[in-house]
Amino acid sequence: MNRALYIVKRIILAIPVVLFGLTLTFIIMYRGPIDPVLSILGQDANPEAARQLRIALGIARPDGTRIPLWEQYGLMLRDIMTLQFGQSWIVQRGVSVTTVITGRLAPTLWLGFWSVMVALIIGIPVGLYAGLKANSWGDYLASGGGIIWRAMPNFWLAVMIAGSLSAGGILSWYRGFWLDTDVIGTPDAVNNLFQMTPIFDGIPIVNAIIIPVPEVQNMLVAFKWILPAALVLGSASMGNEIRIGRTAVLESINAKYVETARAKGCSSQRIIIKHVGRNAVVPLLPVIMGEFYLLIGGSVLVEQIFSINGLGNLFFRAVLGPDIPVVMALVTIFILIQVSFNIIQDILYTYIDPRITLEEASR
Repeated sequence: MNRALYIVKRIILAIPVVLFGLTLTFIIMYRGPIDPVLSILGQDANPEAARQLRIALGIARPDGTRIPLWEQYGLMLRDIMTLQFGQSWIVQRGVSVTTVITGRLAPTLWLGFWSVMVALIIGIPVGLYAGLKANSWGDYLASGGGIIWRAMPNFWLAVMIAGSLSAGGILSWYRGFWLDTDVIGTPDAVNNLFQMTPIFDGIPIVNAIIIPVPEVQNMLVAFKWILPAALVLGSASMGNEIRIGRTAVLESINAKYVETARAKGCSSQRIIIKHVGRNAVVPLLPVIMGEFYLLIGGSVLVEQIFSINGLGNLFFRAVLGPDIPVVMALVTIFILIQVSFNIIQDILYTYIDPRITLEEASR
């Protein structure tokens, strides 16, 4: 099976997964206990005003009768397939959903990027070191630290770090370095640190895709601002990488192929890099690919504690609204990204481990 055919097969198999996620979200939102009309107008809303608003929101016909659920579901699928997410109902009333999401994209991407980088830069090297120095004091310190770091709940760790950085906290001396209020000011002003950069400029269809990148003069400010939240969000992944990396190294270093390489006179550096390190990455790959979901998903709790107006915070507000167009758009994005990362992960398996073929990866 060639790779193009494999990718097409995986995309076809992913369609039911996407539809299931969208359908479940649709039912929960449209059958939920919160009425978006009453959320906007209040519990004592005038019946005529409520009727007009339902018509404006597209959940009722011009004569005031409600549109059947199955028909609304079909309209929702049509809008998603054409990437027409409509306008926000509550979060930013009357504003395009695409505009609302892109306005919150920069902080979440920056938070997710450094969450992944912190976990990768610290977790994998420490895990490999612990495996190579098994049963030493360095191993005990690295493994114990990884277990403790992994066991700390994100919400508790976020509160502790935020409290330590606040005025009067044990890290209050770091506050001036951490948050440059002259540049950032308010959470909404963080977007001013980023510039929208096209990544497929000149390529038809996808040339509209852009990513927010900090301007050079604001790079350090943006990094200082996001570092505490990134440490919290990447803590669980970091602990997993240390634990799994150590176990993978211990399994690989005692394998027969490593003994054969030693017998052939391969240097220790070559054995560690080519044989032990490469095979240790295989069990780490699902953990690493799972971390990249943080690039978009972020964390609702972490964003709220650190006053980050990103997609996680937006999703929370939209669910409570309920701002159904925003929720459906975000769920669509999250599902598509997760499915895409799963496909990429399976393809990477075939490159990292030659024993795994495309047929085996598709099972």
